[in-house]
Amino acid sequence: MLACVFENGTKTSLRHVVTDNLVLRDDQILLIHRIKGLEQRKWGLPGGYVERDETIEESAKREILEETGYEVKVFKFLRIKDSPNRPSEDRQNVSFVHTCTVGDKVGEADDESSEQKWFQLAALPPREEIAFDQFYDIQFYLNSKH
Repeated sequence: MLACVFENGTKTSLRHVVTDNLVLRDDQILLIHRIKGLEQRKWGLPGGYVERDETIEESAKREILEETGYEVKVFKFLRIKDSPNRPSEDRQNVSFVHTCTVGDKVGEADDESSEQKWFQLAALPPREEIAFDQFYDIQFYLNSKH
């Protein structure tokens, strides 16, 4: 959490706002192999912190482009995760989860991952190889399609 002091001197802790994004192509999902931060060496959804002067959608599109080199087309809200007890977190992140249809590959991935790979939705890595609680985001999406 972020330590914060308001103008009137009141001290509090604030949560981080993040995006987690399911980048989809037909029956596939794009995952990144994380090499930085918590949950290193696991597969994860592209995403990250919302910066001060951007909307959640702008943040999601920026993070996807930075971490994968892909632009996205269709962008849809899926759910919000706000549990204070999310696994493997060292702070309470409030996550806005989206589905996105992949667009053009216009760049290269940054240094936050060692690999970007398309997985069939029916053949995902095991839950323990997917970072944080993002396996459940994918399952939530698959269940919402029915």
